[in-house]
Amino acid sequence: MASQFRGVIDFFTAIGIYDVVLPFLLVFAIVFAILEKTKVFGTEDIDGKKYTRKNINALVSFVISFLVVASSRLVEIITTVSSQMVILLMLSVLFLLLVGSFFKEEPGGVFLPEGWKIFFMFIMFIGISMIFLNALGWLDITWRYLSAGTGGAGIGAIIFLVVIVLFIVWIIKGESPPSSSKKSE
Repeated sequence: MASQFRGVIDFFTAIGIYDVVLPFLLVFAIVFAILEKTKVFGTEDIDGKKYTRKNINALVSFVISFLVVASSRLVEIITTVSSQMVILLMLSVLFLLLVGSFFKEEPGGVFLPEGWKIFFMFIMFIGISMIFLNALGWLDITWRYLSAGTGGAGIGAIIFLVVIVLFIVWIIKGESPPSSSKKSE
C-alpha cells in the first residue's frame, strides 16, 4: 500500500506539481490577498456597495505568479522557505502544547504574559530571518566570513552596534515626566 502511495508522489513530482503548480498557487494566493486587502487598483461602486476590482487583481496575481514560476531560483527559494517554515510552525505548536499542559484551564484559554509574548515573537522573527537568509545563500557566506578568523573585528563591530542600539532604545524608552493637566485661563 505504501509503495502505491509512493508511486503517486513520484508521479506528482514527475509532472511538476511540486515545482510548478504548488509554488504558482502559493504566490497567486498571497499576491491576490495582498491586492484585495490593500485595494491598490481601487474599488468600483455597484448598487451603492464598494467592491474591489477582483478581475484586475486576479490578472496581476496570475502574471506575477507565472513570472515567479518561470525562475527556477525563485521556486527553489519558495520551496526551501516553505518547508523550513513548516518546521518552525510545528515547533511553535509543540511548544504551545507543552505550555498548555502546565497551565490550568481558564475560560479565555492560555495566554502568555506580554513580556514573554514579545520575547517569543522576537525568537520567531529571528528564526524566519535565518530561514530566508539560508534560502538565499547569504547565511552560509556570512557564517564563513565570521568563522574565518578575520571576522573577529566584524563580530566586535556587530556587538558594538547592538549595544549602541539597545542603549539608545533604553534612553528613549526611559521614564517620561508626568504630564501636566493645567488649563489656561
